Amino acid sequence: MNKSAPDTSEIVAQAVSGLGFSYGAKPALADVSFNIAAGPFKVLLGPSPGPITQMSITATSGKAAEMMKPWGYALLVGMLLTAAAPDAATAGSGQIYVTNEKSSTISVLDIATSKVTRTFKTCRRPRGIHFSKDRKQFYVGCADDNVIVVYETATGKLIKRIRGIEEPETFDLSPDGKTLYVSNEEDATATFVDVASGKVFAEVETGEEPEGVQVTADGSTVYVASEAANLVHVIDTATAKVTADIVVGTRPRRFALTPDEKELWVSAELAGQVDIIDTRTNRTTGDIVFKPTGFRRNEVTPVDVLMTADGKTAFVALGRANRVAVVDVASRQVTDYILVGKRPWGLALSRDDKTLYVANGLSDDISIIDVASRKALKSVPVGMVPYGILIDD
Repeated sequence: MNKSAPDTSEIVAQAVSGLGFSYGAKPALADVSFNIAAGPFKVLLGPSPGPITQMSITATSGKAAEMMKPWGYALLVGMLLTAAAPDAATAGSGQIYVTNEKSSTISVLDIATSKVTRTFKTCRRPRGIHFSKDRKQFYVGCADDNVIVVYETATGKLIKRIRGIEEPETFDLSPDGKTLYVSNEEDATATFVDVASGKVFAEVETGEEPEGVQVTADGSTVYVASEAANLVHVIDTATAKVTADIVVGTRPRRFALTPDEKELWVSAELAGQVDIIDTRTNRTTGDIVFKPTGFRRNEVTPVDVLMTADGKTAFVALGRANRVAVVDVASRQVTDYILVGKRPWGLALSRDDKTLYVANGLSDDISIIDVASRKALKSVPVGMVPYGILIDD
């Protein structure tokens, strides 16, 4: 939930006795003045407090001056902003949405209890799932109905259908939230869809069976994996033109970009590896081969790949090997294999990177993994052939 600015004219807080400060602030929407007296202090707000965009702090006593170190400054500013400004992050509905490809349903899980609270019918063969920019809505691509369906995140209520999208499989959203970049599996194309109008305004030819889609943070480039052609297409979003084709391992499926976007990791399902691409040269610089004990090379079929926010750890769903690989990104070394359900291929991390959710396509369940201990905590049955996971935390 959003924390709104207080309506009261006075917030009473406690501070270190004997300190004296005077505050001046310039809010975005209203005049606000702050005066903090020595000892336990009061924060006096103007009649119409609004978001604070500028602030100055002046020490008015000897002890206050001693406190004017970076940590003291940060502490006091943090206290004031907590009281008078909205939170930067918005808490979600506490729900997880799972697309079930075979049963054409969406399962809804409660994050706190890890239980399915309801399941509802959607369009046929739902696969890719993605938030809108503000996370208030989410999109689901359904290949057999040639449609992307839009739902309200808080309630799961149907908002609208974007029709005429040929066999959508996966997709990504432009940073400004205005464009969906969609892989069209049977048409061997990637389409650019205007979210507001629902119209396709550009189409790019790709190799056969495109799947994974990844857009860069500045929105200038989108990568599309062609499973049958063993290619990664580099597409300029401004011109809708392919600028490079990168040969990778057999049957490329999904992507992950390092936080600095210098490396693009792509899973090669039938090669049993992840290829690493230098995004500055569009050349592969190495690969990571997975060798879990007891499995032949052809039984290790990596699909989804994602990284923690700090870019230190990657997770790779290994398909037929029924494992999730844990990889140290810097060294490119596999550090662990976590046993999950049958044929894992979809992955999602909680916002704090503490919990990993795994869609197991052939056991019709979700594995919930504690990242710190690298242990599966439980398995939750969902619909038939779960594909994508969206966490509204």
